[in-house]
Amino acid sequence: MPTSAEWVVFLGTAALFALSPGPGVLYVLARSLRGGRVEGVRSVIGNALGASVHVVAAALGLSALLATSTVAFTVVKVAGAVYLVYLGVHAIVRRHDDGGIDHSDGSARRWARSPLVQGVIAELLNPKTALYFMALLPHFVHPETAPAPLVFALLGFIAVAMAALVDLAVAVFAGGVAGRLVNNPRWRVRQRVAAGLSMIGLGGLVAVAE
Repeated sequence: MPTSAEWVVFLGTAALFALSPGPGVLYVLARSLRGGRVEGVRSVIGNALGASVHVVAAALGLSALLATSTVAFTVVKVAGAVYLVYLGVHAIVRRHDDGGIDHSDGSARRWARSPLVQGVIAELLNPKTALYFMALLPHFVHPETAPAPLVFALLGFIAVAMAALVDLAVAVFAGGVAGRLVNNPRWRVRQRVAAGLSMIGLGGLVAVAE
């Protein structure tokens, strides 16, 4: 387990990571402005679940593949960028807006369009999250005092929880703004376009990640 001094360093680093405006928090912002607090909270949960998968993969050593294989990193990066751009274009061209779910579609399509599901996929396809855990957490793991995978997972889940709290604050604030303006037709059009452009921009940021 980390020492007392290492806990301070770890929590401070995790807090800075949580507060930095990365793809996760910007995705939550875009979804909250588009669909309100409910959609924002669902996207927060999706982000957290996707990041948790990265934590487990890192604890098991699977994320080392992304850190050492240029091909694997590029494949995940490109897939994530394409997925975010697809979500952005879909949001812009979509003519109906009922909080992100089209009730006229089948259950499978509604499930695929869920902000929770999309949040999970977007986070899973963000290789920088995996590399963050691989770069940060090993410094605080001491195999001689406790099983390394358990400590790795504990620290990772703490970092995920801190990021989720920041994302939740963004969702509540942005969702409140969207809720007050939801009955304004012009706002709803601008809201949809802004959300779409934000996700396209996120796709571009992921695409140029090194």
